[in-house]
Amino acid sequence: MEKIRLQKFFTDNKIMSRRSAERVIEAGNVKVNGITAKVGDKVDPENDVVTYNGKIIKNNVSSKRYIMLNKPLGYVTTTSDEKGRETVLSLVSDVGERIYPVGRLDMYSEGLLLLTNDGELTNRLTHPKHNMPKTYSVIIKGDISPDTLHKLNSPMEIDGYKLKPVKVRIISQKNGNTNTLFTLNEGRNRQIRKMCDTCGLTIMRLTRISIGKLKLGELERGKWRELTQNEVDYLLGKSDNI
Repeated sequence: MEKIRLQKFFTDNKIMSRRSAERVIEAGNVKVNGITAKVGDKVDPENDVVTYNGKIIKNNVSSKRYIMLNKPLGYVTTTSDEKGRETVLSLVSDVGERIYPVGRLDMYSEGLLLLTNDGELTNRLTHPKHNMPKTYSVIIKGDISPDTLHKLNSPMEIDGYKLKPVKVRIISQKNGNTNTLFTLNEGRNRQIRKMCDTCGLTIMRLTRISIGKLKLGELERGKWRELTQNEVDYLLGKSDNI
């Protein structure tokens, strides 16, 4: 497991504040593997033995997990549902840790959904200031006129809220449907559906295919996989490589 600062080990396990931890470390009351610790030392929470005033401090923090799920239709993106509907957690029950969805895909949408137990990642991907673009493949019934396409790409107000700019592209028109890509810089509730309703368009299928540079790829519907360390670092803003 990745090493963390000793002060963070104390705060993660709700022993004391970071400042208090620094004081007891400076006072020589903390040891790591039998050696008196110094402020700034790092520990492996799962393998190092940390003692405070001679008492072992057990690590009660679960290891961080980062999961990509290809969400199918018919599942709600919640941890529980008062209507008894299947939740996405039933698809990741074999992960071995309690994890939670990052953001939402509605019951009738599918595609890339992230789940984690890392609050830092959840905040980064859901807080508007981080501006992580999300791209959706949207199949729309019928053709889209140039005027309608222009309206979709223009400033739009939904539910009294002025949306951030959205980029909409037509990929193809065939079999009576139009295949489009919507790229959003925010995730308002059912935003794409409401935008299409405003323009008199009917959505046949809505699939999230990417979050930033992270792509759904060939992951089978209903299956999940662990993110690579490069992917995690990218989502946390530590690297631009993926």
